[in-house]
Amino acid sequence: MQSIRPTRHTSLQGWLEYIERLHAQAIDLGLERVQLVKRALGIEQVVPVITVGGTNGKGSICAMLERILLCAGYRVGLYTSPHLIDYNERVRIAGSPASDAMLCESFSQVEAARGDTQLTYFEFGTLAAWQAFSTAGVEAVILEVGLGGRLDAVNAFDADCAIVAAVDIDHKEYLGETREAIGFEKAGIFRQGRPAIVGDAQPPQSLLEHAGSIGAGLRVLGKDFGYTAGQGQWIYWGRRGRRGGLAYPALRGAIQLANASTAIAGLEAMAERLPVSMQDVRRGLIEVELPGRFQVLPGCPTVVLDVAHNPQAAGVLADNLGSMAYHPNTWAVFGMLSDKDIAGVVECLKGRIDRWFAATLSGPRGTTAEMLASTLADHGIRAVACFDSPAEAYRAAREQAGENDRILAFGSFLTVASVLRAIDDERKRRTT
Repeated sequence: MQSIRPTRHTSLQGWLEYIERLHAQAIDLGLERVQLVKRALGIEQVVPVITVGGTNGKGSICAMLERILLCAGYRVGLYTSPHLIDYNERVRIAGSPASDAMLCESFSQVEAARGDTQLTYFEFGTLAAWQAFSTAGVEAVILEVGLGGRLDAVNAFDADCAIVAAVDIDHKEYLGETREAIGFEKAGIFRQGRPAIVGDAQPPQSLLEHAGSIGAGLRVLGKDFGYTAGQGQWIYWGRRGRRGGLAYPALRGAIQLANASTAIAGLEAMAERLPVSMQDVRRGLIEVELPGRFQVLPGCPTVVLDVAHNPQAAGVLADNLGSMAYHPNTWAVFGMLSDKDIAGVVECLKGRIDRWFAATLSGPRGTTAEMLASTLADHGIRAVACFDSPAEAYRAAREQAGENDRILAFGSFLTVASVLRAIDDERKRRTT
């Protein structure tokens, strides 16, 4: 390991502010910079790596993989993004967020090695996560793709098993205008002769063709593995046969059976290096948690949190809302980023929501409440209240909603994070 040059950054917040300023662009896809610093750090891959990409469902699959492997007794390193409340959520070691001290040390190591290379915020964080995993002596690493796949920083690490969840149109300015173009980018995480698990029953042809051209070990949902839903339990089937009597995953929504099947297929493909028992699988699926993904909070009125920010995810959210118990009214705390398909999301959910509280998201990509209201009006929705933040919108919804009503906060990680902070503040006030 190279010697660490002195730095004035002694706190995690100081480091985060520093790495945010390093590169002129927040997103600058490409592997050259991160591979250069990776070599300078002397990084070698000695533990199994599972890389997970896709448009929707990758966070759920990562959470399931982590929990199952933890139940099997492995020391797991999990890298995800973005975070909801604290940056530490992005780097999990043995089931817990990395400490400030460990992250600061890892950032220092990357800083010492990078020289004049201008890493982006995500690239710096990806390399620091790997350093933290190395220091902690993890036995398996799960990496969630940030954006796309082929040119994403995590793709500087070779996946022993690559998983692509559902593919849909998102981030068009970086990945392309069509599902076929995006599918090719997602397939970039596949490796020759290694398992390539696809959790989309109708994947883009470009993804299938790329897997075939490099000789990846392709396994597709509905063809090579899948599930059968039953009353109170479900069956997984794959190359190793059928596994019945499985309890439904703790993560809510019918789509989670597809995600769970995809995670199990990935673990089956890694059985020689990371063997797990079906008992580990059963326990892991029951115990898995993932904040902000159709998360239903206890109490009255019912509060539902979902980071859905594209039409495919919004369609799943609409189905999930429809499967819940009856609520007289659904109040939506709605905030989205300007580079998302806002109209497509509204179209999917307008039939499930009675009252809309549009909220401004701060930052250069944020959409104002008034702009959201304009999009809602285009869809025939004019009874919209506007607020300066999701937290203000949530507090207003709490005041007006009946105890049997439902409050839905959705549209962005930023929206859910703001509402979670408001809920935490509310709890603190009640206990003081």
